[in-house]
Order: sequence, then C-alpha cells, then structure tokens
Amino acid sequence: MRPLPRGAALLAAAGLALAGCSGNTIADQAKEGSNKGFIAGNGTVEMIAADQRGTPVTLAGTTLDGQAWTSAEHRAKVLVVNVWASWCGPCDKEAPDLVTVSSDPAVTAVAEFVGVNFREEAATGSAQVEDWKLPYPSLSDPGGQAVLALQGKAAAMPSTLVLDHDGRIAARILGPVSTSTLTGMIEDVAAEAPAK
Repeated sequence: MRPLPRGAALLAAAGLALAGCSGNTIADQAKEGSNKGFIAGNGTVEMIAADQRGTPVTLAGTTLDGQAWTSAEHRAKVLVVNVWASWCGPCDKEAPDLVTVSSDPAVTAVAEFVGVNFREEAATGSAQVEDWKLPYPSLSDPGGQAVLALQGKAAAMPSTLVLDHDGRIAARILGPVSTSTLTGMIEDVAAEAPAK
C-alpha cells in the first residue's frame, strides 16, 4: 500500500471513534434481503497501489430522479462513489463535507461524484438528498444490488470509494469522510496517469 495522503494521515493519527450498529456486511445483507442493521465505518482509509487494483467497476442503475446512469460513461475523470442511507447517522455527519468537496471547482475539474442510496425507496432517498443539498446524482438501490458491483469494498455505512481513470477502485474510506481527507485522496488518484 502507498503512504496515506496528507489528510488521510491526519485522520488515521487522530484515531476517530465512530458510533455504530452491528450486523452483516452490506453485501451479505443485499444477498439475503434481511434488512438488518449496518456496520458503521471505523474510519479506515485505504489507498490501493495501481498494481493491486482489481478489475474496473461496472456500476449502473437509475438515479433517484429516474435517469439511467452507468459508470462506463464517467471515466474522463476520477469517480467518487458514496454509499449512504437516510437511516445512517454517520452518513448525516459526513453530508456537509461531501457537499463542500463536490462543490469545489478545483475538485470538480478532476472528479465526478455519484451516490448509492442503499436499501431505501427512491422517494425517501430524494427527500434526504434535498435536505442534505447533495449536488450530484444518487443511484436508487432499494434491493442492495448496486452495492454488490463495488467488489466488497463498501463494507460499512457510509463507504466512499475513489475510482481511477480506468474505473478501478483506487482508494476508500469506511466511515464519514472529512473534507481534507477526501480532497487529498481525489488529488492523489487524479494525478495518476491512466493504465496503458
């Protein structure tokens, strides 16, 4: 693994504690349809070396406002994927930081954002997006199938993944993001050249 970006190193050093509930992984819940609780992220920040990344993510679905969306159409920039739900307390905590980062012109020059609204009906997710003022689309994922496309890397609520120019998972945060950590991760991944 590469060293953590400057913001991520500060976050790791701070040893932030998060409150959460117990349960199976998100992928397990999606497969069984049990609708049990969730695992709250513990603040894990991971940068994945280019030669250790898996295959490109194929994420597709319908946004909360009914538009078709696929990750294959968003490879010109780094793609930030945030898995969230209105019933997730840590998701509420991170929402202002996501709004700040995704509204920063320096970030939006190199990155696009998409949310995955996990295990909720679109009307509930849409109301939460409006309340949080998220400026990017979110996929409706009431059955938990979109999360399965994230290759087991979204194992907590919330989870934020940064996909590289080739659509591969290059970095992730399990738990609420902070502005500095997420910005640093995006900058690091955006500075890489696409794989040949």
